[in-house]
Amino acid sequence: MPSIADWKIAAAVQPRPEDYAYDLDRVLQSVVGLRAVMPSDAFTAEALGTERAGHGVAIGDRGLILTIGYLITEADQIWLHLPDGRAIAGSAIGFDQATGFGLVQALGSIGLPALPLGDSSAVAIGDKLVVGGSGGRKRSVAADVVGKQEFAGYWEYVLDEAIFTAPSHPNWGGTALIGPRGELLGIGSLQLEASAGNDINMVVPIDLLKPILDDMLSFGARKGPVRPWLGMYVADADDKLVVMGVTNRGPAQRAKIEVGDVLVAVNGAKAESLADLFRKIWALGEAGVDVRLELLRDNRDVEVTVRSADRNAFLKSPRMH
Repeated sequence: MPSIADWKIAAAVQPRPEDYAYDLDRVLQSVVGLRAVMPSDAFTAEALGTERAGHGVAIGDRGLILTIGYLITEADQIWLHLPDGRAIAGSAIGFDQATGFGLVQALGSIGLPALPLGDSSAVAIGDKLVVGGSGGRKRSVAADVVGKQEFAGYWEYVLDEAIFTAPSHPNWGGTALIGPRGELLGIGSLQLEASAGNDINMVVPIDLLKPILDDMLSFGARKGPVRPWLGMYVADADDKLVVMGVTNRGPAQRAKIEVGDVLVAVNGAKAESLADLFRKIWALGEAGVDVRLELLRDNRDVEVTVRSADRNAFLKSPRMH
């Protein structure tokens, strides 16, 4: 991911105050820059690096910053860069694996307006919204909603209905999707290439935060059963579900799942898509359940049983300040 200082927004796609019914400049004050440093032996360091940068959004009235969780996972240092030039420390207080949301507590007064949580279910294709980045209008994008549909990520992640916007924000992680009344409708997660060759952003809808926010504030994660995790990266390639990698020391590696294996079925039920594969695994029970996978390896049928795990158990706990 590009650093905060490396990207620019073309003037033609910057939002203009006269196009919105709210005070655009004031609302964009709620978006802060975020930098995080992870220990070199962090479980996620190989995939995500030990220094991560993006954005966060002030919500509530207690210095709470909402961001995308991969920016702060295993962080032992977090710095929030405010619109007035100040940098203050933050502490990671919550991360939800299912949605990808992360929460940071500012360890000092930020003095910023907080964005109210909007209704992302009301977002419609064609809506003209703002993807807000830290740095105000010059680092924000006037975007159109170009899709609302299921999204499956190769890292064992599924959203029933993600929001997709274009043109793409070049530094997307933790950006704020801002609605027609200046409300927060989602948090930027990814940049993807659309079929026409243009980049788009995938945004996690804010409605997914509402039922779990109190749990994240109180316990650091949602209460309830933990999904089984296998630690494998799977791609949908030519209508086949192909293992592209396995995490070091993870369940799939221990069960000797190999790169190039084609996943055919879970406990005897054919996997029809990437999302279907993950949902079939999660439907078997809580983390720790055995998952029987039917594979195609070098044109041979292979059956492997993987003892699933809790992904969070592999992560370093954040350092509390």
